[in-house]
Amino acid sequence: MSGNIENLAAPAATAAGKNNIVKVDNLKMHFPLRRGLLQRTIGYVKAVDDVSFHIRSGETFGVVGESGCGKTTLGRCLLRMYEPSSGTINFNGIDITNESYKNLRPIRKDMAIIFQDPYSSLDPRMSSGSCVGEPLIIHKMTKGRAEYKERVHELFNICGLNPDMTDRYPHEFSGGQRQRLSIARALAGDPLLIVCDEPISALDVSMQAQILNLLQDLQAKNSKMSYLFISHDLLAVQFISHRIAVMYLGRIVETAPSREIFSKTLHPYTQALLSAQPMPDPVAEETRQRIILEGDIPTPINPPPGCSFHTRCPKATSACSESIPPLRDVGGEHYVACHLV
Repeated sequence: MSGNIENLAAPAATAAGKNNIVKVDNLKMHFPLRRGLLQRTIGYVKAVDDVSFHIRSGETFGVVGESGCGKTTLGRCLLRMYEPSSGTINFNGIDITNESYKNLRPIRKDMAIIFQDPYSSLDPRMSSGSCVGEPLIIHKMTKGRAEYKERVHELFNICGLNPDMTDRYPHEFSGGQRQRLSIARALAGDPLLIVCDEPISALDVSMQAQILNLLQDLQAKNSKMSYLFISHDLLAVQFISHRIAVMYLGRIVETAPSREIFSKTLHPYTQALLSAQPMPDPVAEETRQRIILEGDIPTPINPPPGCSFHTRCPKATSACSESIPPLRDVGGEHYVACHLV
């Protein structure tokens, strides 16, 4: 694949495994709002509100939506970086929702995260080799200095970096190289799940393509490794994901296989998102119809009653403001939360 982002609208491959590595049921993450000298709770920010999904072994599950819809919070809850308000998180057959940090420690080896900003996700006081090799020390995965050094060099090679650069510091690398360092660090523990939190948004277009290709190649070599790929870039998500979930105001409004969510879009919000995505074909770009959403996104502190999208939806009826539509199966692993479908 070339470095041009226009070439990213390629069909994703079929997921390798059928067993669920992650199963999330009715997950909620409500952050308390406190005020005053006594820090009384006056409300809650409903960042993630009753979300359920699963990720299969060897699958890439994409999550898209506008900024502030709860994508990053969802990923961090999955890794127990945040304590969920309610719901259950099952990872590799273990319910980790209420596990203590002591019991989570051996499980964390099988989880990893790639952060959005490659410039702030690496400790500037540590050498690049130490940044990448830190998980090996924490989880006691190597015996002796020689084996540790060999593994760090191997991780550098896997991610397209020169092993001779292990003594350099993060500020001596470009943005794309730093993100490769972050990927190498995430791979150090041989994880079963990597949460990719907007891993390409801070990079230029050609580097985005390279990082996406690298992630795909790594998964092809390790068929048991799964990704939760969080992004607002629909073309990138379409390229790398097997299934895609669309979030709006803390809820999943539609989820389907990658091909189908672009060819058979059902939810009005997903349709609006797709209509705003730039198209590489100038003729198609000129003739297509745009869906312009009116009004602002409601606040997650006090979301509207019923369907949270009804205040901006061009197709909304009175029923949309009265009850929350459930995420219904419409066939072929396609689920949609809409009263009109």
